[in-house]
This record gives sequence, C-alpha cells and structure tokens, in this order.
Amino acid sequence: MNLIIDIGNTSTKLAVFQRDKVLKTKTIARNSLVLEVENLVKKFSEIKQGFISCVGFLPSKELKILEKSLSINFLNSASKLPFKNHYKTPNSQGADRLALMAAAVSQYSKKNVLVIDAGSCITYDFIDSENNYLGGAIAPGIQMRYKSMADNTTSLPVLQKQVPKHSIGNSTNASIHSGVIYGVLYEIEGVVNEYQNKYSDLTIILTGGDADFLCKQLKISIFANPYFLLEGLNFLLEFNSN
Repeated sequence: MNLIIDIGNTSTKLAVFQRDKVLKTKTIARNSLVLEVENLVKKFSEIKQGFISCVGFLPSKELKILEKSLSINFLNSASKLPFKNHYKTPNSQGADRLALMAAAVSQYSKKNVLVIDAGSCITYDFIDSENNYLGGAIAPGIQMRYKSMADNTTSLPVLQKQVPKHSIGNSTNASIHSGVIYGVLYEIEGVVNEYQNKYSDLTIILTGGDADFLCKQLKISIFANPYFLLEGLNFLLEFNSN
C-alpha cells in the first residue's frame, strides 16, 4: 500500500492506495499532518511507502517524524518522469503540475490532454500524444480573485463564491460575483477553444477544489476527476520504485 500526501497552498490531502485503487482520501488541516499520517499508518498496516508533493511548506521537524513511520520520498524536478519535460525552468515548476501530467500519461496514453486544475490558482497543463509536456498557463483561482479585489480597494467586500443569477450585476455584490465567476468560465472556455483549434482530438480534464463547482456551469465536453492529482502521484511513486 502507498500513502500519498499532497501539500497544497491552502489544504493538504491524504490518500491510501492499493496498487492503483483509492482506498481512502482525506482533506486535513495543515497542522494535523503528523497525527493524521500516524493514524492512517496504524489503520492500514500494509502501508510501506509514502510520496509527497509539496507546493506549500513542510517543516523539517515534521518530516523527520513522518520518516519514522514509513519510507518517504518527494516529487521534484529530479524525479524520474514518464514523459519528456520541455519546461524551460523545471526547478521552479510545481510538483503538482508534474503529477497531473503523469496522471494524463497513465490514463490517457497517446492522446493530447489538457489538464485544468482549479485550486488556489488555476493551472493549465498540456501534454501531446507523443508524451511531450509543453507547459501551459497559471492564473488566479476563484477565491484569489475575490480576495484581491477586497485587498486592493477600499470599498469592495470579501465574498464567498456564488453562481451569479445574471451576467449583468445589479448590485456591487452581484457585479463582483458576475465578474469573478463568468470571468473564470470565459477564461477556461477561451483557453480550451485555443487548444482545440490546434488539437482537434483534445481530451480535457478538470480537477482541483473548485472543479465540481465549475463543471456544472461549463458548456464544454470535459472529464471531472477530483482524484487526478493523487492518482498521478501514486503512479509516479510506482514508476520511480520500479
């Protein structure tokens, strides 16, 4: 069994895998990582190794405690990858984006795949049918857009995401919701259209914390998979172990 740990900017996710099957997933508070890992290792005694993707912060003290429970490896630019990485600055590349591309290779072999990860940021990553990872784009996520308007103005409030009733907002709050949500939807649809113009057989995957919220409103053919990143990490752990 494998324990997968995804330390993001705003949340940490844990997943237990038996080969390629997800047995358990859990989203936890950042400060409870050590306790949650220890509990999972006790519950699933067959866990032998762990794999960490970290775009947030993991104190060395916590890592040392984790390493007492199981063998831990990190995904980074030096990890063996099942695709050709054409990114020009691999040392600054988020481990989460590598994991997403690994999942694309594992599950959609020989296809052109665009993966959209809607989390703190919205990332767009593309891998072609010959397993060439060409890069993509990084944009502010939904909550970041709400927060940035409040932080950088004197009168706009901080709002939680909400589906606008109309595209034309008839109040300040309604206008903010329209600007943020429709802005994200139009952005995603525009990016997808750009890729489809070049790759007519494009497969589109939507994942991340806001995937379910967005999937219900997008008017494009798309596969939503909340575990795509975790599945990619598990695949990479097995790929590097073998």
